[in-house]
Amino acid sequence: MKKVLVIGTSSRIALWADQLLAADPTIDLTLFLRHPDKLPAELQMQKVVVGDATNRADVQKAVAGMDVVYASLAGDVQAAATTLVQAMDEAGVKRLIWTSSLGIYNEIPGEFGCWNQQVMGDYYRRYRLAADVIEGSDLDYTIIRPAWLTNLDEVDYETTLRDEPFKGTEVSRKSVASLAVSVIKDPAKFVRESVGVDKPGTAADRPRPAVMRANGGYEPATRKEIKLRFP
Repeated sequence: MKKVLVIGTSSRIALWADQLLAADPTIDLTLFLRHPDKLPAELQMQKVVVGDATNRADVQKAVAGMDVVYASLAGDVQAAATTLVQAMDEAGVKRLIWTSSLGIYNEIPGEFGCWNQQVMGDYYRRYRLAADVIEGSDLDYTIIRPAWLTNLDEVDYETTLRDEPFKGTEVSRKSVASLAVSVIKDPAKFVRESVGVDKPGTAADRPRPAVMRANGGYEPATRKEIKLRFP
């Protein structure tokens, strides 16, 4: 039986992954989060570890003995990535799947890429710094970079690699979770890769207005091109 730890398990992407993993009898699932009352009823019977993803002692305890760790986090993601890498190294756990963001490598071409830079601002920087921590480690990581997220109950996605142009503008959270679960179940996939994920056929200069509104997006007042200033 494969031992899997999900960190940030109450995020909307992770909740889809939780449900898929909980339904698999070959998975021994543990859920890590700060507020267990956020779990839906169908997940409250799973093993739960209460802790803070930036607290080294909490994370060390949780990762011990695991085969795969999947993290879907917000907030201080650089600190969480640093803590997780250290804890996994000390525990001898190698396989990590990490949810990040599109655009952290300036990999989105054209007008959508320019617009995305203006809208997302410092959000990119935080996720790029966290990705740098993970990519600088000796872990067998997979970084997942989703397009703008929807709540559609569908699995429909395509992938691109780190140095390939990102394609579409949106993808469902369920699709992102399904990609993460596919890697959990086949850990030889996308080892030490950063994987973009989008819904085929959604390439455009903007996400759909409903998708922008659902994610707090807006039209910037200025239209000047802004480039990521990362090496």
